[in-house]
Amino acid sequence: MAEQKMDVNALVARFPLIKKLQSGEYVFWVNDQLSTKKQTIPAVSMEMIREAEQKLQRFSSYIKVAFPITKFSDGLIESDLKEIPHMKKLIEGRRGFAIPGTLMLKCDHALPIAGSIKARGGIYEVLSYAENLALAAGRISKTDDYAKFASDDMRAFFSDYKIAVGSTGNLGLSIGMIGAKLGFQVTVHMSVEAKKWKKDLLRANGVTVVEHKTDYTEAVRQGRLAAQKDDTCHFIDDENSIDLFLGYGVAGLRLEQQLKQAKVKVDAEHPLFVYLPCGVGGGPGGVAFSLKQIYGEHVHIFFGEPMQSPCMLLGMMTGLHDEISVSDIGLTNKTEADGLAVGRPSRFVGTLMESVLSGCYTVDDSFLFRSLKGMYETENIFMEPSAHAGVYGPIELMMQGVTYLQQHNLQDKLENATHIIWSTGGDLVPQELRQQYLQTEI
Repeated sequence: MAEQKMDVNALVARFPLIKKLQSGEYVFWVNDQLSTKKQTIPAVSMEMIREAEQKLQRFSSYIKVAFPITKFSDGLIESDLKEIPHMKKLIEGRRGFAIPGTLMLKCDHALPIAGSIKARGGIYEVLSYAENLALAAGRISKTDDYAKFASDDMRAFFSDYKIAVGSTGNLGLSIGMIGAKLGFQVTVHMSVEAKKWKKDLLRANGVTVVEHKTDYTEAVRQGRLAAQKDDTCHFIDDENSIDLFLGYGVAGLRLEQQLKQAKVKVDAEHPLFVYLPCGVGGGPGGVAFSLKQIYGEHVHIFFGEPMQSPCMLLGMMTGLHDEISVSDIGLTNKTEADGLAVGRPSRFVGTLMESVLSGCYTVDDSFLFRSLKGMYETENIFMEPSAHAGVYGPIELMMQGVTYLQQHNLQDKLENATHIIWSTGGDLVPQELRQQYLQTEI
C-alpha cells in the first residue's frame, strides 16, 4: 500500500509553530493538554517504579562486584545533584537578564558504567531480563545474594542468550557494557549519527556492532526485525519498552531524596523547573513521569531538542506522535547532538507525556558548543553536546515562557524556584574528542 503523503500546508495552518520550526527559529511550545487532559490509567505506575528501585537494590551486590567503580555508592548507579552558580552567572552575564532562583545540575553525564542517563534504563532492562531468565531456570531466588550473577556459571548460562538494540550511541553503550559483562551475546544496531568512539568502545568490550547508513528509526527497525527471527534474542525497544521507562523513572525517587537532603523545598511557593534533553523520549519521559507523580503541579518539566530534530515537540503538538517525522516538514535531522538525532518520537512516551509535560523548546548546535565550553571553564564539568540542550531551558523559559509563567501564577515565586538541568552524557568521551569539542565553534 502506498504511503499517504503528509499535507504539510494543512498542518501549518493548524499549527503555525511549524513555520518557525521550518525557518530555524527558536521555538518554545507549551503543552495545552497539561491542565485539561484527564489522567487515564497509564501503562506504568509509581508502584511499578518503586518495584524497579527494589530490583536495582537486589542487584547492587552484583554491580559492586562487576563494576568496582560503584563501591563508593554501594552498588547503586546514581549521580550527584549540585548547584552550578558560576555557570548561572556566566549565562546571566551573556544574556543580560537574571535567572531567578537556584540553578542546579543533575549529573547523569557521570553515571558509572555507561557515563550517561542511558545507564539507568538500559542497565535496568538488561538486569531485569537476566533476573527473569535466572528465576525461571531456578538458578536464583529473590532472597539470594545477587553477587551470584558475577559467577562463571552464570556467565555460561547467559551466553546461550542474545540481546539486541538499535541506538544512536548511549543506549547501545549502556546495554552493551552490562550485557557483555553478564555473558550475553549483544548486538547493537548503530545509526549513521553514532560516534566512532562509541562503536569502538562497544567492540572492545566484546559487543557486535552493526552499522547502518540510515537514521535512528531505521536502525531500530532493522534491529527489531533481526531479533524477531531468533527465539533466543531479547530486543530492547527504545521506542516502546516499559522496562526502559521504569529504569529511567527510578531517577525521580532518587532525586526526591537528594532534594530533601539538600533541604530544597518543592511546594506551591517553591516551584521546581526541570529541563531534559530529548531524543526518542524514553529517558526524559521516564524521569518526567516519575517527578510529576511525586510533585504534581509544583514541578514544571520541559524537553529540549535540536532545531533540526524536534521530533517530540512535533509529535505532541500535532497529536500525531510517531505518525509524523521531522523530515515531513523539511527538516534534516542533522545535529552534533548525536543522542538527540531522532526524526520520529515514541508514541508510547508521547501519549504518557500529554498530562505530564509543560512543553518543549528547540536549541541550535552553536549554543551546545558555547555552553559546553562555558560549563567546562566555569564549573570544570564536561558534558557531551547533547547534554547542553538542557542548559538552554531556563534561558528559553525567561525569554519566551512569560505566558506560561503567567498562566501558572509563577512570576512572583521565581525567586524561590529551583531549576534543574538534567545532564545526559559525557564521562566516557575520549580526551582527544573532548579537546576537539572544546575548540569547536559553529
